[in-house]
Amino acid sequence: MSNKRVGQVLNLFISKSGISERFEKNKIKLDELGVNEDKFYNKNAQRSVLIASIDSYNLIKNYNLEMPFGYLGENILLDYNPYSLEVGALLKIGEATLEITQHCTICNHLAVIDVKIPTLLKNDRGIFAKVVGEGEIKSGDEVYLLGV
Repeated sequence: MSNKRVGQVLNLFISKSGISERFEKNKIKLDELGVNEDKFYNKNAQRSVLIASIDSYNLIKNYNLEMPFGYLGENILLDYNPYSLEVGALLKIGEATLEITQHCTICNHLAVIDVKIPTLLKNDRGIFAKVVGEGEIKSGDEVYLLGV
């Protein structure tokens, strides 16, 4: 088995408690409790990191709709689409290793931009992962699928 380079980090985000705005970061630090400084840190290890693909934003754009990066609630936006990965698959991103735990369900808050968005992104919002190897992730870091 080897590691396969599959993509690159485009953007990184965190959420702050009580603020709906997402904050873009140049780097984030992750440990077994999730993304440091994020409002979901130490809440649920199985859903501690949300990964989204640029494909989700392009899908919306194909319907002449605009949605700002970070709006899906992702911590990590990739130029790679990981949505077909099986639960248990491992991604090495920067210094951190993440294990896919579940697919993300659609939230109705996405309808604020347009009522069609939750339906359009039904299976394309993102995937949740837990941190199995702590470390730092920076914009531009490469993404590797481990064990393939």
